[in-house]
Amino acid sequence: MGGTSKTTQTQTSQLSPYEPAAGTLNGILGNLSTIAGGAGTTPNTAQTSAINQLSANGAAGSPFTSTMTGAALGLLNGGGATKNDAAVTSNLNDYKGLLTSTANGSEVGANSALKPQLDQITRDVTDQVNGAWAAAGRDGSPGNAQALGRGIAAGVAPVIAAQYNTDKTNQLNAASSLYNAGNTTYGILNGNNATANSNIASGTNVASAALNNENWGANATLQAEAQRAGIPLSQYQTLLGMISPVAATFGQQNGTATGTSTMSGAQQFATIAQGIGSLWPKGNISFGM
Repeated sequence: MGGTSKTTQTQTSQLSPYEPAAGTLNGILGNLSTIAGGAGTTPNTAQTSAINQLSANGAAGSPFTSTMTGAALGLLNGGGATKNDAAVTSNLNDYKGLLTSTANGSEVGANSALKPQLDQITRDVTDQVNGAWAAAGRDGSPGNAQALGRGIAAGVAPVIAAQYNTDKTNQLNAASSLYNAGNTTYGILNGNNATANSNIASGTNVASAALNNENWGANATLQAEAQRAGIPLSQYQTLLGMISPVAATFGQQNGTATGTSTMSGAQQFATIAQGIGSLWPKGNISFGM
């Protein structure tokens, strides 16, 4: 006889946690279930108070919002850099009004103080020359007239020449002053415009900060509420991570197994033979002979 033996076995096992850790694990799992339902709170009174304060601050909003918004709007409008441009331009126009007639040469030879001076020279020369010729008994003569003309010319010519040179110098100086004043004024205006552009660029950054500040209250409230839920959850996760390995390491493995076995013909024969052998009497057998 021959054959094979086949055994089929089914086993079920269950790990029971380490008994001293079971109560703590059950408590943590219960609290985690509570948090999952949205009812978790921080167990620490100081933490709860701090979170409540953060929530209150968030609800109140930032006290700097209006100031930062005003600053942003001011910078975006140039920050007042060009506020005095009209006054600067007006100063240049006033300066032009004072020097234009001198700069354009219309005052050359038109000095109102020059005529009285020339008249005085003419009278003095006339009196002197005519008096001399009269003393010689030749007043009114052609020589008298010639001498008078030369005398007046010699007296007034240097004065007129000096005044002309002065007027031309004043004209050139006035033109140069107007040119420099124009450059200075335009430089100031350009500088003001550049500052205004810079302020506008800065205003974009301040505007962004102002928007963030405006949302500060809502963000602070969200952060506070995140901590309200996160602190206990983090604590439970930490405790669970510490206790679970201990509970698993020292836990008890309980299991049951059931099985069926199918014997081959040879195994069956051997089993039967072994049974018969157990019935056979021990020792010598006597058959009455």
